[in-house]
Amino acid sequence: MQTAAAPAGAEQRTAGASRAAAPERFLPLDAFRGLIMVLLVSDGFGLRALAKHSVFHGLAEQFEHVPWEGAVFYDTIAPAFLFMVGMAMPYALGLRTERGATFRDNLRHVVMRSLRLMLYSQVLISIQSHRLHFQMHNILTHIAVAYFLCFLIMQWPFRYQVLAGVGLLAVHTSLFFLFPGPDGPFTKTGNIGAVWDRALMGYNYASWTTNLNMISTTASALFGVWTGNLLRSGRPRSGQMKILTAVMAAGFAGGLALSPWVPIIRRIWTASLALYAVGWVLLMFLVLYLLIEVGGWRKLAFPFIVAGSNAIFIYTLDMILRRWLDESVAVFTGKFTLLGAFGPVAQSCAVLLVMWSLCYWLYRQRIFLRL
Repeated sequence: MQTAAAPAGAEQRTAGASRAAAPERFLPLDAFRGLIMVLLVSDGFGLRALAKHSVFHGLAEQFEHVPWEGAVFYDTIAPAFLFMVGMAMPYALGLRTERGATFRDNLRHVVMRSLRLMLYSQVLISIQSHRLHFQMHNILTHIAVAYFLCFLIMQWPFRYQVLAGVGLLAVHTSLFFLFPGPDGPFTKTGNIGAVWDRALMGYNYASWTTNLNMISTTASALFGVWTGNLLRSGRPRSGQMKILTAVMAAGFAGGLALSPWVPIIRRIWTASLALYAVGWVLLMFLVLYLLIEVGGWRKLAFPFIVAGSNAIFIYTLDMILRRWLDESVAVFTGKFTLLGAFGPVAQSCAVLLVMWSLCYWLYRQRIFLRL
C-alpha cells in the first residue's frame, strides 16, 4: 500500500510508522491519490439516500453500484484504486533504484510487500466477518497480485508490456466465451468465474465478484504503470497531457465499442470495464491537472494529500470502524434528521471528516503508516 499512499518522492520504508518528510513533487499526482482514497471511503457521500427524489435521482445513481451489467461513476472507483497503485510504482521503485537498489533488492521488496498486503487483507476481512475467513476478493489481495505481476512486466520493453496487457484482457475474456453458462457467458451465476469459485470454495462471494478477476485487475494496474512512466519521462508536461487525453478518449471508445459483445460488468471486471474505467480515471486526473497546474488552485491539493499520505490507515478505518464511527458521530449530530432527506448526506460527510481529521493529525506528526 505504500506505493499507493505516500506523496511522490516520499521516503519509502517497510512495515511500521515512518516519520520521513514527504517532499512535494507533482501536485496533481499527489492530489489524485488522495482523491481516490476519499472516494473509496466516502460511502458515496450518502447521496444514494436521494435516489427517490426526482431532482437528485441522476446524481444519486452515480454513487450506487449497478447490480450487474453497466457502470456508473461509483463503479470506476475500484479500478481507479488499482490504476493508482500501478501509477505509483515507477515513482517508488525508481527512487529505490536511484538509491542503489538492484533488481534483486526490488524483487525482494515487491514480494514481501505483496505478501504483507495479502496477509493484511485476510486480517481485515476476518475482523469484518467476526471470524477467521480466508478469501481472495478483497481489493488488497488484488493489489498484491497486480503489484507483483506488474513489477515483472515492467522489466520488459514497452511493446512487450503492451502485449502483456492485451494478453491479460484477452485471456480473461476468452475464459468466459470458452466456458459459457447455460444462459450465456456473462450471466451472474453461470459465468466461468462464478462456477470456478463454487468448485474451488464451495460458494460464491456475496458481491458476485470472482477470483478470476485477478487477471483483468492486473491489466488495470498496468495502465497505471504506463501512466506513471509517462509522467516520470522527460517529455514536456503539455505533451504528456495530450497523450493522456488521447488515451482517455480511446479508453471510453474502446470500452463502449467492446460492450455489445463483452458487457461492462464491474463484478467480474470484464475487459470492456477495464478500458471504460481508464477513461474515467484519466478524466479525473486531467481535471485535477487543469485545476491545480493550469488554474493555479494549488491549495486544492492539500486535503487530498492528507488523505492519500495515510491510505492504509483511512482504508482500515473504513473497513472495520465505519459503523462504530457512524454511531459515535450520530451521538452529537442526531444523524442530522432536521435536514430531512439530506440528513444521510450530512452524516456521511461528517464521518468522512472525522476520518480525514485523524489522517490530518498523523500528517502533522509526520507519521505515515506503511505495509
